[in-house]
Amino acid sequence: MSVADVPSRTLTRTPRAALSTRFFRSEVRLMMGRRRNQAGLLVLALVPVLISISVKSTLSQPGQDAPDFFRSITGNGLFVALAALTVEIGLFLPLAVSVVAGDSVAGEANIGTLRYLLVVPVTRWRLLVVKYAAVVVGAFVATFVVAVVGMVMGVALFGGGSMTLLSGTQVSFGAGLLRVVLAAAYLACGLAALGAFGLFASTLTEQPIAATIATVMFSSASYLLDSIPQVGWLHPYLLTHHWLDFGDLFRDPIAWNNIVAGLWLAASYVVVFLAAAWARLSTKDVTS
Repeated sequence: MSVADVPSRTLTRTPRAALSTRFFRSEVRLMMGRRRNQAGLLVLALVPVLISISVKSTLSQPGQDAPDFFRSITGNGLFVALAALTVEIGLFLPLAVSVVAGDSVAGEANIGTLRYLLVVPVTRWRLLVVKYAAVVVGAFVATFVVAVVGMVMGVALFGGGSMTLLSGTQVSFGAGLLRVVLAAAYLACGLAALGAFGLFASTLTEQPIAATIATVMFSSASYLLDSIPQVGWLHPYLLTHHWLDFGDLFRDPIAWNNIVAGLWLAASYVVVFLAAAWARLSTKDVTS
């Protein structure tokens, strides 16, 4: 091989390396392999188990003052998943995503590996995109763990069959299952938007716990403000405002207005906080 061949072959390999998913796959494996994340998924999975066992042990339908999804559990086990998602979307699911997002950049900076990641040909933009993609995966995994465990436990204890929607009409088991999957995916999109804020917070500090706490406080503050009528003008702009609107997927016909508004709001948060994270990371000194 002549010396002239070396640059030519090097140039032909560069585009393929840039498109490689090796960094992303490594990041996902690292995220899923951490014991604390595995423990968190176990806690998330326990909630639908406890709900289904609690309802089954009463041997009767929950009272009329219970939320709609809880009243419907004994009629179709798929509602266990929806009841669990309703319970966990207030704290447990945002906490799980906050842990992953808060550790994304701050964790690397804390143990001193961030500078080494940037020594190899990994640009700061690519680092940010891969980190956020892993956070999105974490948001979907956490949400679907709750949904899948809830559906399995519900069908095992209460059976399946036709699903009676909140509007009173019935759909087949397959159609009901599809709506549950859509509801879980919708909530995962909202949590992914929260993860964008967590990623931004993670670029501001070298302490993962600080970024995690900031993200949880951001989610909790959004919930709190959404419950105060005096700031009603602010409600449509709060990240959590449309999260519980996944219930509109269980009406006939589906009420898409709030669902679409929630997705647009989530996308807006992603754009704003990814841009903020990039602005921070692009000027951050990670070489000292």
